[in-house]
Amino acid sequence: MLYNLLYPLADQYSFFNLFHYITFRTVYALVTALVICWVVGPCFIRWLDASQHQQPIRSDGPQSHLVKQGTPTMGGLLILFALTISTLLWADLTNGFVWLTLLVTLGFGAIGWYDDHLKVMRQDSDGLAARYKMLAMVVLGLVAGVALYMMTDPVVDVPLMKDPLNFGGWYVLFVMLVLVGASNAVNLTDGLDGLAVAPTFMVAAALAVTVYLAGNTKFANYLLISHVSGVGELTIFCGAMVGACLGFLWFNTYPAQVFMGDVGALALGAALGVVACAAHQQLLLAIAGGLFVLEAVSVMVQVASFKLTGKRVFRMAPIHHHYELKGWAEPKVIVRFWIISLLLSLIALSTLKLR
Repeated sequence: MLYNLLYPLADQYSFFNLFHYITFRTVYALVTALVICWVVGPCFIRWLDASQHQQPIRSDGPQSHLVKQGTPTMGGLLILFALTISTLLWADLTNGFVWLTLLVTLGFGAIGWYDDHLKVMRQDSDGLAARYKMLAMVVLGLVAGVALYMMTDPVVDVPLMKDPLNFGGWYVLFVMLVLVGASNAVNLTDGLDGLAVAPTFMVAAALAVTVYLAGNTKFANYLLISHVSGVGELTIFCGAMVGACLGFLWFNTYPAQVFMGDVGALALGAALGVVACAAHQQLLLAIAGGLFVLEAVSVMVQVASFKLTGKRVFRMAPIHHHYELKGWAEPKVIVRFWIISLLLSLIALSTLKLR
């Protein structure tokens, strides 16, 4: 909004020419989202606590988590509020990628909110039936896939390869799988204090660099990545996501004052997915978000092994619980997983040059 209001004044006042630069607006989108979280967060958490929006703890989870009973949940609403306001303030609101990304993020957030709402109302860790939740995500993912198919070429860049893969009409289905997979993977990772939100802002930062490069013709051609006109504006969205996640981590770090809930986890996963799809960098997302992939794969391996052999590969899945049951303190698991996520994000960025 500020871009649309103030940049046209640059002819009269040269100062407003600053709003032309994506980098300038990204920095302030990050700061804006961070400050919103800091200012609104304490009152919001008190409201959640007073209105009994408290996290039901799984009875079959680690026993050490029982002390978390009564911690407010649905804190992801704070992230979405800060992310949305900051994006609307600093992004170019005539850009279709911005609106699509916001709508997909809020749509998945709405699914997560309803799931959280049922959990809180019933005081049960089982919320919306899995089949209905999956159906809603698939439908929203397909809608996003159709939109991106109409807005961009149906190609996917492959790290270490010069030429992208053309998916043709299958691109819609692929986008849906990426969005549903990313949202569920972040949700599975969100099992310890701050475990999901910090890797999310690391991946968002890597994607911010990626979409900025993809939106610039010279950089994209030099790096041999797909150029997507207008996608650079999503750098502002990614900056706002980094700021909102950092602000939320202030309250979510161990021991957490508030939990993200599905409203945050599903929304953030979908946001990462749609940004990566818009820039044709789905495979780079798989590298940068390798921690999320690992968490999701650990669950699939555990389920498959138990159904086929009756034996478990891990003491408990997702894999962060496995290390808890091995005796690692929760902060140790969290910080070590953060380090892994940071390393993977850096590796992902390095692949942009390795072609």
